[in-house]
Amino acid sequence: MFKIGDLKLKSNLILAPMAGITDYPFRMLNRKFGAELAFVEMINVRALGYNSQKTRAMLYSGRKDRPLGVQLLGKEPKFILRAVDILGDYKFDLVDFNAACPAKKVVRRGEGASLLRNPKELGNILKLLVSNFKVPVTVKIRIGWDRNSVNPVEAARYAQDAGVKAVFIHGRTREQFYAGEVDYAAIRKVKQALNIPVIASGDILSGELARKMFNQTGCDGILIARGVLGNPWIFREIEAFLKDGVILKKPDKPEIAKTAIGHLDSYVDFYGEKNGVVIFRKFFSWYTRGFRKIRPFREKSSRLKSRAEMAAIIRECACRNQLT
Repeated sequence: MFKIGDLKLKSNLILAPMAGITDYPFRMLNRKFGAELAFVEMINVRALGYNSQKTRAMLYSGRKDRPLGVQLLGKEPKFILRAVDILGDYKFDLVDFNAACPAKKVVRRGEGASLLRNPKELGNILKLLVSNFKVPVTVKIRIGWDRNSVNPVEAARYAQDAGVKAVFIHGRTREQFYAGEVDYAAIRKVKQALNIPVIASGDILSGELARKMFNQTGCDGILIARGVLGNPWIFREIEAFLKDGVILKKPDKPEIAKTAIGHLDSYVDFYGEKNGVVIFRKFFSWYTRGFRKIRPFREKSSRLKSRAEMAAIIRECACRNQLT
């Protein structure tokens, strides 16, 4: 049993919130493959406060979409409090605050990873959230702004003192974005300094890398992000490797095609055919990583707008790769 505050979980493998990715159909797909705790896409509190219909739509969930967290981005107290009021109409099991996003448009506003340059301000924001939400509040941070300001322990201690129930930490600086080596030692220092769970992220791309993260950092759980793109099987792969040291056989091309088409259908059902196919296009590239002679298929798929055409191209490229 794994706990974040009073939230009890069977698994410490968590599906990360990803902008433009972790919508309702995507979460439900990954739950079928072993994801327990998942998050809606990152929510900008200012957009939510201005009653953006697009942002409201991102909060959609269903009865089986549990346990579910929401991740908030922002810094202005008035918009944070407005978000608290609005989210009272929704049922979430956990609220996470983003102090890790490295995007330029985010840090220019002093949000996301920019808050790592002022841990005290981050702590004050977290106190505001903790005092206004009844569900557990967590925070996601990076190890620092750049290599000259690696300060994860300081930021994490402010977070713990504010009353958060867990710290999610990505093992890179904002300067690195998602490139370069993960700093396992920095994550380990955070784990050693805190009394609350520390959930680590960064290059969780396989069972072997998941075990490396646990072994080298002592973390309590892991947050899976890029490793799940086109690969919902990663949850069962990691579980098998951590439990028995078994490396599961990769899914064959027919299984990949079946899963991809099911994913496509869920998008068509949820968004309508045209929008569903357009949104799914990026996933086609991820599902077909490692396929031979895939470039013409990807170029063709980028122009498709019908479910039948997209399903046909998935089957065709899978069949050709199965035979070669």
